[in-house]
Amino acid sequence: MLKLYEHPFSPYVQKVKIALYEKNIPFEAEIPDAFSGAPTKYRALNPRLEVPALVDDGFAIFDSTIILDYLEDKWSNPPMLPVTPRERARVRMIEDLCDTYYEAINWGLMEVRAWKRVTGDHAAAIEKRAREQTVGVFAWLERELGLGEWFNGSSFGHGDLSVFPYLHGSVVWGVGPRAGSKLASWLERMDERESVRKTIAATQQFTGSMDALPAMLESGAFKRQYRDHRLEWMLRVGGVEVVLEGLKKGTIRFSEEVS
Repeated sequence: MLKLYEHPFSPYVQKVKIALYEKNIPFEAEIPDAFSGAPTKYRALNPRLEVPALVDDGFAIFDSTIILDYLEDKWSNPPMLPVTPRERARVRMIEDLCDTYYEAINWGLMEVRAWKRVTGDHAAAIEKRAREQTVGVFAWLERELGLGEWFNGSSFGHGDLSVFPYLHGSVVWGVGPRAGSKLASWLERMDERESVRKTIAATQQFTGSMDALPAMLESGAFKRQYRDHRLEWMLRVGGVEVVLEGLKKGTIRFSEEVS
């Protein structure tokens, strides 16, 4: 059986889970020891020390996009990718923007609201920028959706599972799409899918622990990873002091050096 190393809150994990459920591929899940920045055996499976990682008969795969491609190559039915090269490129571009630019917005909101790295007027200013950016993403996604029901084209697929975790994250942080919009209607269709319901249900057991997050950060039990697009986002919205303070306290980490 496949083994998925995960954390239910991770949008990268969520899109992989949705694909596994849609393809009816059995798997077992485990949360690895990967988030404190300390040396761990998990590094042998994923040198980035992040989730997800998928192990298939001893073969370890990291990076959610590569995992999705692997699932599509090995379990082609039902297909998640469109048929034509142009449409495949289009949904992969949607995935890339969501995985980088959009992910960083929700991740930054969590830094402010849940991890409480910044408060007061500074926090309010950062949240305002995040809301403005999210509205911009919504406009772009509406154009990508066009007149269709699915980002993938005529039916649900890769484009849709790539958007859902981030749009759901916006709703969690109180910045959902406008009621009655095409995007809101799409989200309603997504919420009806069994694969989506099962994926989101797994997050519920961790929701009550949100109040403990700042203390975990201060204790060193958890270090938030400031990789590429996340670091850029925090600097873009005026949070350079957040980064400097995190470096000073040792509460942030970057991607691992490979050796």
